[in-house]
Amino acid sequence: MGAVALRDALPVSEGQQQDAAIRRLAQAQAAEPGALLPILHAIQDQFGYVSESAVPIVAEVLNLSRAEVHGVVSFYHFFRTHAPGKQTLYVCRAEACQSMGSRALEDYARKKLKIDFHETTADGRFSLEPVYCLGNCACSPAVMVDETVYGRVTPQRLDEILE
Repeated sequence: MGAVALRDALPVSEGQQQDAAIRRLAQAQAAEPGALLPILHAIQDQFGYVSESAVPIVAEVLNLSRAEVHGVVSFYHFFRTHAPGKQTLYVCRAEACQSMGSRALEDYARKKLKIDFHETTADGRFSLEPVYCLGNCACSPAVMVDETVYGRVTPQRLDEILE
């Protein structure tokens, strides 16, 4: 009884809380056919990314190997394995945007933010991600910050958008 009381009195770390939440998310959908992708999406929706610690938990709940879970996480570019920035800048890389200068805009964004695609600025403010069409082809080149799409973006306009 004393050991139980002592264990219950110990503070639960943030990592332990996150792992417990991941386990609950996985268990809630484990019986569904093809549960792996919905579970990974649920984890990313709740935490912003699929942490390294999530892989063995999901593998155990679904009776999969860690390699199988990691393979899915690393195969799909949508899944992040590190916490994203407070805002995400998406730069369109589709043909219409490329023909209107998006490659130069990509280079400018990388230099301005001092990061590459799939990275986050040191201050945690921005993540930079490629996207392959924003549906704004008539106003190329296009970028999106979080859920707002901007067209006819020049380096100067990108500076204004990111302010």
